[in-house]
Amino acid sequence: MTERYADVIIDIAHEKVDRIFQYRIPEELTESVRPGVRVHVPFGKGNQEKVGYVVDISEQTDYPLEKIKTVTAVDERGISAESRQIQIAYWLKSQYGSTMIAALKTVLPVKQKQRMLEKKKVLRCLSASETARAAEECERKHQRAKARVLSALQTEEELPYELIRQKLNVAAATLQTLEKQGYLTIEREAYYRNPVKMADRDEIRPRLTSVQQHIIEEVLAAYRAGRPGVHLVHGVTGSGKTEVYLGIIEQMIEMGKQAIVLIPEIALTYQTLLRFYKRFGDRVSVMNSTLSAGEKYDQIERAKAGEIDVIIGPRSALFTPFANLGVIVIDEEHENSYKSEASPKYHARETALQIASMCGASVVLGSATPSLEAYYRASRGEYQLYEMKERPGESVLPVVHTIDLREELKQGNRSVFSRKLKSLLEDRLSRGEQSILFLNRRGYAGFVSCRACGHVMKCPHCDVSLSEHRNGMLVCHYCGYQEMKRGKCPSCGSPYLLGFKAGTEQIEEAIHREFPTARVLRMDADTTRTKESYEKILSAFADEKADILVGTQMIVKGHDFPRVTLVGVLAADLSLNQNDYRAAERTFQLLTQAAGRAGRGDRPGEVVIQTYQPEHYSVVYAARQDYEGFYEEEIAYRELMGYPPAAHMLAVLLISTLQEEGEMLGREMTELVKKEMGSVDGLQLIGPTEAAIGKLSDLYRHIFYLRHGDYQVLVEAKDRLEKYCRERGLKNQTVQFDFDPMTVY
Repeated sequence: MTERYADVIIDIAHEKVDRIFQYRIPEELTESVRPGVRVHVPFGKGNQEKVGYVVDISEQTDYPLEKIKTVTAVDERGISAESRQIQIAYWLKSQYGSTMIAALKTVLPVKQKQRMLEKKKVLRCLSASETARAAEECERKHQRAKARVLSALQTEEELPYELIRQKLNVAAATLQTLEKQGYLTIEREAYYRNPVKMADRDEIRPRLTSVQQHIIEEVLAAYRAGRPGVHLVHGVTGSGKTEVYLGIIEQMIEMGKQAIVLIPEIALTYQTLLRFYKRFGDRVSVMNSTLSAGEKYDQIERAKAGEIDVIIGPRSALFTPFANLGVIVIDEEHENSYKSEASPKYHARETALQIASMCGASVVLGSATPSLEAYYRASRGEYQLYEMKERPGESVLPVVHTIDLREELKQGNRSVFSRKLKSLLEDRLSRGEQSILFLNRRGYAGFVSCRACGHVMKCPHCDVSLSEHRNGMLVCHYCGYQEMKRGKCPSCGSPYLLGFKAGTEQIEEAIHREFPTARVLRMDADTTRTKESYEKILSAFADEKADILVGTQMIVKGHDFPRVTLVGVLAADLSLNQNDYRAAERTFQLLTQAAGRAGRGDRPGEVVIQTYQPEHYSVVYAARQDYEGFYEEEIAYRELMGYPPAAHMLAVLLISTLQEEGEMLGREMTELVKKEMGSVDGLQLIGPTEAAIGKLSDLYRHIFYLRHGDYQVLVEAKDRLEKYCRERGLKNQTVQFDFDPMTVY
């Protein structure tokens, strides 16, 4: 029988995961030793027995056989939260391609153990009269610091430690001396850092609609029946999806279960946390990148200890080690930020499904504009679909105006504001109502369009926009097609063939020029660098300290401002013409989400979408708030082209210090695929070619793609390529795998 070896980490703390030790697996434990289990192993020179975690299994070892020790036993205490984290890391490594170390560092959210904070108080050990005499004695000996402490303790049996240190100006050494002399005792109590600092718990519970109540009951009934499953809540903006989440989680907590709530942006944390805190109080916490190392560590410890029931945060919160996980909620599930950009390039939705299956938990996905992947699976019966097509109460969907910027140019308007938007802004300012101006700028890839007719320069082979390079070439980053940039539009002959360039600062300046009295807040990457900047800007706008909020995508996702009655989308085309097969989907989602910020209170809202392509189906369906219409048109395109979710894609990115080495490795790897998997029916190979950004930080980037209808076929291809890279021994090169990529390479 072939020898098998277990890779074991002795300490699961984050800073220890780089130290992996190999142990021989004895024949009698072959079936029970697997990734994630706890094992007893001999460790160190004295072979002291330690508990470790198996992170991988292999049939070869890098160490001399005579030095390999043997696993003693498997820990029989069952699956712990830590064991589950190891299993998740192993799954990430296997499904998405990375090293086990990288996967472990993804799953373990705290870098190293942090010191617990302590609350200290000083207790009097003597009677009041005895303490008074001791104070007098200290005063006689000119020990005035001691005298101040003892005098204060005459009237109070206990005092806060910091009060004595700061108000009485007493050194720690003085207090320690008094403790040794028996005059007082210093009592220490460890406590967790809590990043949630909210005082207001007053909650006005809205009356649930029949639709909301039905969804809550259905999700919980399936869970209680042992069919937790995946539930997709497709609700128009403002339809009350958060109340559905709250209702489900509330009853899960009553059953002794815990919940993870994922949100796509840190900017959403404050409003979401406020809603949940009002319902659940201190049993709610948050996990995101703005927390200190100590705060992160303490939230993990609180979760392990069962001191919190709900954790809220972006995708990293998914790995919170709850022992009794009952539900994972992914709000705005369509968002790109749920896909990791670092290896392993996992998707939070797929990973949540895996974690839920391991824990027997339900998954609830929510969005006004579900990802095509989620809706596709729901249409095939893999997910349970629920529809929420109306806003509760008096609130109605806004009126949408689509403005053709080509006509604005013909009429001589070169301003960033169309005449309609300018008129509506003046109206809102006069009525004391608020407006949001959204610049759809993130992900700008340098597309070129005609300002006169709206024609976009596209690749003749791929139906995606060409990107403008500094050398004057227009390049397709899918197939490598190139052409020289023209001086005139090939459609109408206009000389206005330009790239769109604008930023939030320019928009803010334009508002001040057009509306000098308007109070303006700007929210973008520059204004949200500090820890509490999101909350400050959003709170100021919610408190009506500004008339207009200008920003990028972070301002149109999930926020609820009742006095906002106007939303202006300044440049819909920026996302529409990205060099990406998902461009239409992203544009539709952004426009629909932006429109959903208007009219959420008791006043009707209006939306202005400014575009050079008002006839594009993503703009047309977004203006109608018609998701089903958009889905039918977009999925037909995906099925025709073999793009996800109709099929699956694997992007293989090669990064090298020398361009020639990257080109050679790309040829070798694609030849390997042709040789070993050429007989697989339906497997398509595209490339290799230079990546969209061919050189980054002095490293050269090349890319090739594999496409197939079966995800596991691509996993097999990934495994073969990983094995080839290990055997070849890459030195100045890195290979990254990205399944169903969300961005263009």
